[in-house]
Amino acid sequence: MPASQKHSQILLVALPTPAGDWFDYLPSDIPAGKIKPGCRVRVPFGRQKLVGIVIGKQDRSRVPVHQLKSIIELIDEQPLLSGTLMQFIRRAARYYHHPLGECIATALPKLLRLGKQPQATGQTIWRATPAGNDADFQTLARAPKQKCCLELLRSQPQGLSEKQLNAQLPGWRNVITALQKKALVEKTHHPCLNTDKVVEPVPGPNLNAEQQAAVDALAKNLDNFSTTLLQGITGSGKTEVYLHHIERILQQGKQVLVLVPEISLTPQLRQRFEARLGLPVVSLHSRLNDSDRLCAWQLANTGEAKVIIGTRSAVFVPLKKPGLILVDEEHDSSLKQQEGFRYHARDLAILRGQLENIPVLLGSATPSLETLAKAKKGDYHHLRLTQRAGGARPPHYTLVDLRSQQLTAGLSGTLVQRLRETLKNGQQALLFINRRGFAPAMLCHDCGHIFDCPRCDAHTTYHASRHRLRCHHCGHDSPAPKACPECGSQALVTTGVGTEQIETSLRAIFPEEKIIRIDRDTMRKKNALGDALNAIAAKEYSLIVGTQLLAKGHDFPDITLVGMIDVDQGLYSVDFRAPEKLAQQILQVGGRAGRGNKTGEVIIQTHQPEHPLLQTLLQEGFEGFSRQQLQERKMTQLPPYSHFALIRSATAKTENAQAFLQEACNILHQHLPKNTQLLGPVPAPMEKRAGRYRHQLLIQSASRSELHNLLNKTLPLLKALKSSRKTRWSVDIDPVELS
Repeated sequence: MPASQKHSQILLVALPTPAGDWFDYLPSDIPAGKIKPGCRVRVPFGRQKLVGIVIGKQDRSRVPVHQLKSIIELIDEQPLLSGTLMQFIRRAARYYHHPLGECIATALPKLLRLGKQPQATGQTIWRATPAGNDADFQTLARAPKQKCCLELLRSQPQGLSEKQLNAQLPGWRNVITALQKKALVEKTHHPCLNTDKVVEPVPGPNLNAEQQAAVDALAKNLDNFSTTLLQGITGSGKTEVYLHHIERILQQGKQVLVLVPEISLTPQLRQRFEARLGLPVVSLHSRLNDSDRLCAWQLANTGEAKVIIGTRSAVFVPLKKPGLILVDEEHDSSLKQQEGFRYHARDLAILRGQLENIPVLLGSATPSLETLAKAKKGDYHHLRLTQRAGGARPPHYTLVDLRSQQLTAGLSGTLVQRLRETLKNGQQALLFINRRGFAPAMLCHDCGHIFDCPRCDAHTTYHASRHRLRCHHCGHDSPAPKACPECGSQALVTTGVGTEQIETSLRAIFPEEKIIRIDRDTMRKKNALGDALNAIAAKEYSLIVGTQLLAKGHDFPDITLVGMIDVDQGLYSVDFRAPEKLAQQILQVGGRAGRGNKTGEVIIQTHQPEHPLLQTLLQEGFEGFSRQQLQERKMTQLPPYSHFALIRSATAKTENAQAFLQEACNILHQHLPKNTQLLGPVPAPMEKRAGRYRHQLLIQSASRSELHNLLNKTLPLLKALKSSRKTRWSVDIDPVELS
């Protein structure tokens, strides 16, 4: 390498850009020894100024030194990310073939990405000092307002926020300043999310024999890496096993990270954990504002937060004393990121557990076939809970044949009758349909014209409450027409049913009952879902209509009837995972019934009651179903018996997407190993989405290492193609959606 490219200290900086993994910079006038890997720096990048992370140093550059730019600012004096966490992110970036800088950005709260300091944020709290608590009120006899303020603060040991003081003591600011000068009160910074709240732990129920055996088995390895699958039927008390195991981890002074697939699971789970453990639990999810997210991140980083519950991105949160990573509902596809950095939080949780040398616990009533295969192979410990806790019995499943039946907004006579009986007994019922809106399509009764999305290959959904047509794929929204644009007829009708129509029908059939609909249309406001779940638990509603927001994790002991309106859409799909997803959905939704001391019933409406999937699932349970599915996957060499990478291409001109993938296919063919094959390129199942035409190329290999070696060789060549600049393209490792 030319001597001009040598320098005493060249910084390698990862930036949040797809242009590369890292870039070379000079340390400017800052001593190079002061800049440590893991620290943030602000650097010039083209016409921008970006915040990046220093990942290393070297004495040579890939470009002449005189062309290198210097950093503008060193933001952190100490590393923001630890060595282990940096190693974890680098391993993840390498596995998913994604630019390192963008992976690091995923791991940081927005305010840190913008260069803000990682101090805890929250609200100012005023409280009495020890001297203030011991002070004689007679000393404030001539200052009645100060005496009143001190009395108020002494009555609240945790202190009062400025908002609370405004409400309880108008004009308090001058008063409290005087008390502060006398050292009788102090101002503290209260961390976000009620982290100072300590309550007396509420004892849980006694464990049954299976639960105790699981707790004892988990206790055998608290200090080293291992992966355990806890498979328990719905209502078997997996959460109680979690809590007993977490208590042991906390007794060692270590932290616990709990990953859940949906935001909807965090409020109820957090409340239950706080009540049982007697300590505050920090939440991390996308609905937090930027300040609260930074605060939660910092509390985990300093070790103040002992238990952190979060959605998939929480797998990157720093932990000062990691002790356990728990992945609840590990089968759920929501744990897979579908845009940008397409990681799977469950798989990364296992990698992180390995690097941190701590145990990882996976929990599910219906584990993914990939996880089951590893458990059967012996890679994971496998614990089972086969009985419902507290003496509750599994629900009874009934198939209702819809053929030749007259339906009322999708409801069969059998289901309506069982609803009447359930309500008469003072119990609750849940009706599940995974389609929101009033109807999934609107059409002209005279000419058959269907109102499609102009930007997608999909029908628009009719929302009666707003009298609008909306595409649930791209968000396109328009007023519902009064007449057909093709023939002018006003005979417009809807076809199919959604949650809104089910709710409308139920209100007509049961006008005296209180009904609530839970979907993404009704639960938009902050805390709306948590309030709704609490109201259901308090029996304020007797009929609940919902989508997958209610499918898992929630415990409502008075729901004794679950009706599944339409399962047929999952029986015939181009996705080889569709049978697995449908079986999981049926058992997860059905598991909401009969969780208390009352027997539960699940009614499944279908036009295909003889379908092998339904028959196997109901007769042999998930054990028999999963065994059969794994046999089929092995015969057809589908995951987990082979490994996939999906290259997607999307552009406004379909020929550009096709051209890039065809060139990519040609390059891949030149380096293709024996046990690897290419499928495509072909149009995506929904070819047009959000105004872009989408095509894809599937790489299937019997060897994971050969698949990654192939991508390591060819992806730089694909990036160099001129056609790659005319389309948006991405690589998805281990895709869970092939659409």
